[in-house]
Amino acid sequence: MQSALRHVRRLHRLAPADRDHLSALRVAISVAVPSLALLAAGRPDLIIYAVFGALTGMYGRTEPHQLRLRHQGQAAFLLLSGTGVGVFLSVNHLHSWALVAIETVLAGAGSLFADKVGLKPNGPFFGILALGACASVPTTVPWYAAMLIGAVSAAFSLAVGFGGWVRVRSWKRGAARDIAPWRGVRRRAAWIHAARYVAAVGAAGSIGVLSGSGHPHWAMAAAAVPLAGADMPSSVYRGIHRIVGTLLGLVVVAIVLFPWDGSPLKGFPGHEAAVLAILVIVLQFTTELFMTRHYGLAMVSFTPLILLMTQLAAPADPDLLVTERAIETLLGAAVGIAVVVLIRSRRPPVPGVMDPAR
Repeated sequence: MQSALRHVRRLHRLAPADRDHLSALRVAISVAVPSLALLAAGRPDLIIYAVFGALTGMYGRTEPHQLRLRHQGQAAFLLLSGTGVGVFLSVNHLHSWALVAIETVLAGAGSLFADKVGLKPNGPFFGILALGACASVPTTVPWYAAMLIGAVSAAFSLAVGFGGWVRVRSWKRGAARDIAPWRGVRRRAAWIHAARYVAAVGAAGSIGVLSGSGHPHWAMAAAAVPLAGADMPSSVYRGIHRIVGTLLGLVVVAIVLFPWDGSPLKGFPGHEAAVLAILVIVLQFTTELFMTRHYGLAMVSFTPLILLMTQLAAPADPDLLVTERAIETLLGAAVGIAVVVLIRSRRPPVPGVMDPAR
């Protein structure tokens, strides 16, 4: 009984603040500037590419400037790779099983890359998310234009992250990230971790396609979430946080998109795209504010952020959008938790490699 209560308390516990508002402000600025520029240019449908490039700012939040710059450069590579593959799939109209197969393979490759360089947030989740989201919307500009938007946004995010150095001129000589050498046990653990991503993402996507869902990439993204936990309990907590946070976030989506008198879109007729774009910026700030303190609270903001951004790119029926997102999240998170429980490593923990089943 006491053990169960302890787990319940951990689910609700809010971690101490660590200057989270500064990191959240950096990411919000990184998202706001390119998004508002596209809105002013009359192309709110392209904000999705700018946002995924701007997510570069979520990495290296507490590191010295020179380490953050390198860390965010590695994150930009992951995010732009996912965006590029997603745009390729969209341009060539490759969906369903092709999407599942390609995203599954790249989930494993992204896991190896993330573990090798020690990305934080852990794992390839945001790269997977970018791939699926960009593949799911029609590309209304040449592929290189979409990639240029993402690359410029990522570069701006790098500049924002490094901007503090101009003010304080702090540079720690010899600073290095605490990552174990890429060999032996650590490399083996990374391969096992990559196998979990392949199993979870592939299984969730396959079930999503067989169920007739139009958005199997949502299930694949949800399946990847528990795999970023540091151990089995934290992996299960992340899965539960993903489910509960997403369901609460869908309430926010319903308030914004459903046709009722209190909807924010009803209050600004003719300016719906501007309202959605501003909401995306605000929701990115609140997402980052809680991302390291309580994953579930972060998902309450991140869920509407992704769906409203997708709605700008390719408007869809809000009822179907909310219903399918709820079902796919439940399915994907359950698959991810099952993979964490079933695929374990018998070796002791290895520094620098996430091994959620230990």
